[in-house]
Amino acid sequence: MTQFIRWSTRLLLFAVLVCAVFLAVVWLRGRPQDLPWTKVDLGEPIGLFTGRKLAALTDDFPQCRALLDRAGVAYSSADPVTRADVPQCGFSDGIALTEGVALSPEGLTMSCPVAAALIKWEWDIVQPAARRHFGSRVATITHFGSYSCRRLYGRESGGWSEHATADAVDISGFRLADGTVISVLKDWPGEGAKAAFLREVRDGACKLYATVLSPDYNAQHADHFHMDQASRGASGWRACR
Repeated sequence: MTQFIRWSTRLLLFAVLVCAVFLAVVWLRGRPQDLPWTKVDLGEPIGLFTGRKLAALTDDFPQCRALLDRAGVAYSSADPVTRADVPQCGFSDGIALTEGVALSPEGLTMSCPVAAALIKWEWDIVQPAARRHFGSRVATITHFGSYSCRRLYGRESGGWSEHATADAVDISGFRLADGTVISVLKDWPGEGAKAAFLREVRDGACKLYATVLSPDYNAQHADHFHMDQASRGASGWRACR
């Protein structure tokens, strides 16, 4: 009798598991952004695997361009950059966004996956947060650049920064359409709408980038958000600080 109960319990648990998996599959069929094997689409809501799919485009420039084309993003491709003296530096998938929210300084060239995530971040995270907190839209995103042939933290030795391949961008602040200025350096330590906005857009960026580092990480990031699409292979581990 005890053995019968044991087997009955196991069968019941197995049936519950099968039903749960079935229901999950049915639910996910309507949310391809939550499935790891579907293609990323900038027109879909941000899903569980959106960030990983964007980072995976680091090695597929044609697919990344196709993604931007499908979403109607206006951009221009940049000439490849190579450094014979420093082979760790350079890029072949650089683009510059030519429409949409203004970037200041103008003419920012970054890798295609970084730009794709930046577009999605602006559409789905930054603009909605600005409307909620300020009743205005973001007109300009200020930055400290993308490509920079250097090692981590500018050291003379050690690992290379994602900036060395234009796979990172540093965001320093925002200017709203009503003239309001939001600065990572000045407003992150404070309270109120500006600080809340900055934390919301930082957290949102973590859904789209492989790495997001903010003033919470260390003093070197006190004045900007570092956002990159580091390729970390099958592990796909992500950093959000």
